[in-house]
Amino acid sequence: MPAGGLVPTGVAKERAELYQGRVTLYVVIACIVAAVGGSIFGYDIGISGGVTSMDGFLREFFHSVYISKQHAHENNYCKYDNQGLAAFTSSLYFAGLVASLVASPITRKYGRRTSIICGGFSFLVGATVNAAAQNLAMLLFGRIMLGVGIGFGNQAVPLYLSEMAPTHLRGALNMMFQLATTLGIFTANMVNYGTQKLEPWGWRLSLGLAAIPATLMTVGGCLLPETPNSLIEMGSKERGRKVLERIRGTDKVDAEFEDMVDASELANSIKHPFRNILKKRNRPQLVMAICMPTFQILTGINSILFYAPVLFQSMGFGGNASLYSSAVTGAVLAGSTFISIAAVDRLGRRVLLISGGIQMIICQVIVAIILGVKFGDNQELSKGYSILVVIVICLFVLAFGWSWGPLGWTVPSEIFPLEIRSAGQSITVAVNLLFTFIIAQCFLAMLCHFKFGIFLFFASWITVMTVFVYFFLPETKGVPIEEIIFLWRKHWFWKKIIPEYPEVDDNHNV
Repeated sequence: MPAGGLVPTGVAKERAELYQGRVTLYVVIACIVAAVGGSIFGYDIGISGGVTSMDGFLREFFHSVYISKQHAHENNYCKYDNQGLAAFTSSLYFAGLVASLVASPITRKYGRRTSIICGGFSFLVGATVNAAAQNLAMLLFGRIMLGVGIGFGNQAVPLYLSEMAPTHLRGALNMMFQLATTLGIFTANMVNYGTQKLEPWGWRLSLGLAAIPATLMTVGGCLLPETPNSLIEMGSKERGRKVLERIRGTDKVDAEFEDMVDASELANSIKHPFRNILKKRNRPQLVMAICMPTFQILTGINSILFYAPVLFQSMGFGGNASLYSSAVTGAVLAGSTFISIAAVDRLGRRVLLISGGIQMIICQVIVAIILGVKFGDNQELSKGYSILVVIVICLFVLAFGWSWGPLGWTVPSEIFPLEIRSAGQSITVAVNLLFTFIIAQCFLAMLCHFKFGIFLFFASWITVMTVFVYFFLPETKGVPIEEIIFLWRKHWFWKKIIPEYPEVDDNHNV
């Protein structure tokens, strides 16, 4: 121990150059299976907007919205402004927020696999209840169970991926979560495009098919190995080393194993990780855990994905055209994730976040100008301008898909030392779902009152977050997950805030 009663935070020294191993088929398969957890999140984001624009669903649960939708002469921006309808969408995310905090001690004490299995099972129950819903209470209960599943899944899956992946491919493999999310969104859009023709029960099929990814997540969780980090943290060092050797394809894992053991020893000395994350030495990670998911939602992407059919119908597209347009945006989002997977470990996180932010700002401003000039309260956009809006929205989605979409999850999952990793990820998920809940609940009212200005509202936030990344986020590309602590100590701003070594109390608790 250094003089003065001080101990190092996390690992004691940098050993990254000593890490050995290769990408094994075993770790790739494990990451693909785990990432399926992202598909349940994506499927729900994509399915909700389509279902809430289906006449059969609205007639049964939100009759007043169905009636107002039929009115030909009304404010284009306010057709769907109903708090009950917004509550259907947003209730899931509030439940997920609470569940993510509950999941943290479970993930830490019982491992990442346990939380993945719990999440899959809860989502399966929610999908079944929603498909069979006979009244609004039953519908909302199903949504809450879906939220519990998302809370557990989003808390555990990114951690699992970051801990299993080799350092030089951590970004790409972690993005399997976002890829599964975007494929879930695209699949949901295509399902909605087909089921909206199956009146009046097509919406039940849309909601019920969520059981498929939920089943894959539950079964996959049962078959997955636990991460070496989690096994060591739970006291199974030998099992942890064996899994590490297996996923790295070599028995020469001493350096990486020692980093994990060092991190585990400190982690087990921390009895209250949520209290510990508030300490000054963890200030940079806490700021990122709050800001990254907040900014991700304030891009406005969820508003477009939730309500794409509603949004396009409000702009004068027919029912089929609006669902088709939202399916196109889903396909663009899924495709753009491959760009990020290919580039993240070559170009780095900062380049993608900043370039994506700039493109999103330009797109939001263009859409606001078109709607402000050409789209009045009782008008429809011309065919040419409608196509232009869809193209620009697709360019916006493309930029999000290679930048803030995947990296909003990847960066927080890789920056925490082991002792606060599950707590930090819970905060990330909780903040993400909190702002998702707020935007989902408020977007229809904001669209009604802000009109085209809502796109300028989101563009201003994207400007703020792009500047934030430029000044405050260090590049984590190629840095071992247990050694990222050294980045904060070298950063021009954060090194002024965090001490090199934390003080310990009389009981040797940091």
